[in-house]
Amino acid sequence: MAVPQPPDPVKLFVAILWADAGAMEAAVQLMQTQWGPIDFTGPDRPFDVTDYYVAEMGAHLKRRIVTFQHLFPLEAFVETKLICNKIENQLAAPSGRRVNLDVGYLDHNKIVLASAKSAGQKMYLGIGIYGDLVGRYAHGRYQPFEWTFPDFKDGRYDPEFETIRRAYLEQLRGAHRQK
Repeated sequence: MAVPQPPDPVKLFVAILWADAGAMEAAVQLMQTQWGPIDFTGPDRPFDVTDYYVAEMGAHLKRRIVTFQHLFPLEAFVETKLICNKIENQLAAPSGRRVNLDVGYLDHNKIVLASAKSAGQKMYLGIGIYGDLVGRYAHGRYQPFEWTFPDFKDGRYDPEFETIRRAYLEQLRGAHRQK
């Protein structure tokens, strides 16, 4: 019989979607208050795969991926989504959100996003939050699935996720050496 083992900690990331740079910077500050220093900031990339958010957030949307210095226990993942939702609401304008914070994690073999929406591929995690498996590591990159968001699927974030994965694996090795 297998004995249950706790999972390794994971690398938390947030894919920040915004048109208002001031709101994005405020969101970054609030996230750092919650989760500590940011250790990786990806480039600002155009979010041009859908116009779904334009009415609420404005045109010329960008997406930036950030990660945090400390590894996170998986048990805290649901709470990270609830915190992101609070930050979005805190920074919202009368017309709606000014930032959209897609929180997720990666480990050596997958990328998971947190979601408040149910779907066939999503697993319920608790408190109204689901885990959405959007990538599996194979052949040198995180491979998307048919349901993966188009901007996560088209490869534009592959350089960031490879950099984050390398940093994560090094942090994990260090954590294991300290045990």
